[in-house]
Amino acid sequence: MVQISLKNVSKVYRNGAKAVDQVSLEIKNKEFLVLVGPSGCGKSTTLRMIAGLEEIPSGDIWIGDRRVNDVPAKDRNIAMVFQNYALYPHMTVFENMAFGLKLRKLPKVEIFRRVHEAAEILGIKKYLDRRPREISGGEQQRVALGRAIVRKPAVFLFDEPLSNLDAKLRVQMRTEIHKLRLRLQTTFIYVTHDQIEAMTLGDRIAVMKDGRILQCDDPIQTYDRPVNKFVASFIGSPPINFMEGRVIKKERKYYFDEGKFHVKIVEEMYSKISAYEGQEVIFGVRAEDIYDKLVVSQATPDNTIQATCEVVEPIGSEVFVYLNTGRHNFIARVGAHDRPQINRDMELVLDMSKVHFFDKKTENRII
Repeated sequence: MVQISLKNVSKVYRNGAKAVDQVSLEIKNKEFLVLVGPSGCGKSTTLRMIAGLEEIPSGDIWIGDRRVNDVPAKDRNIAMVFQNYALYPHMTVFENMAFGLKLRKLPKVEIFRRVHEAAEILGIKKYLDRRPREISGGEQQRVALGRAIVRKPAVFLFDEPLSNLDAKLRVQMRTEIHKLRLRLQTTFIYVTHDQIEAMTLGDRIAVMKDGRILQCDDPIQTYDRPVNKFVASFIGSPPINFMEGRVIKKERKYYFDEGKFHVKIVEEMYSKISAYEGQEVIFGVRAEDIYDKLVVSQATPDNTIQATCEVVEPIGSEVFVYLNTGRHNFIARVGAHDRPQINRDMELVLDMSKVHFFDKKTENRII
């Protein structure tokens, strides 16, 4: 059982920049945890402190029952896969994968067995005699994975391993990493700025900003119940639509008044939204929860709005429609055959059971 614990870990650089700020996190044995956030949010620094590649000036990191703050990287029983593969260009694939085992002075027979076993798992046996320049970027990434696998570590650390690959290879390698995790049954910590990678790979995702973890939860919960406006905007593609407006009450019913339209808030939200009566709030609705009135039967005056279609963006299986209410721009996702005309007004239906409200001052979730 290898559980990783971070307790109030911080990292401040000499120039005063705070890379990591009081991060506490429990990573379970055999869990796949993803650290996700924009560039500079502290996710890679956090990973490097776990790996032993960065000093830990404040707080504690535990791997299992051992505090590792002062334990060298080579003694932490972890393996790290980097963004740039970090392969030795003058060595063959076999030699790259075997290098760490040779340093540990394992018998040649054991080295041969481990390398061939990993190469079989990753489908790169036919490349063992080639050098890195003689194989593709995706194959080089598999070699980097293989070099980590042969060590049989307790924990795998990945620092944006797919960012140098093209879109098709990224999808393929995501699948391979998922299969690898199921086969190896060990702990994975994965850093990325790509929220699609985070959503598809992680058992839990930790969303970071300015060195802090804002939310750590399973992907669906993070998507459906973001704790604040930043998490809501960062998780999801296309990004969630935000509109500012006021909560009003008419005839014992609550409405969101955007200025150009108003829609009825569902009764299940009344207990929390009532405290904001008469106040401005931030309204959030995702593109897939907006429908063309012509293709749905649930339209009522309480959930229908009007907007002008400005851009139509077909992407194959679906269409993104860029709209304007007169006060706000927003995006709707419609079916591939439901292609509206540009510069024409549309009537749209909002699924009010799935919308979000955020406090305008704190940007924290209301409901």
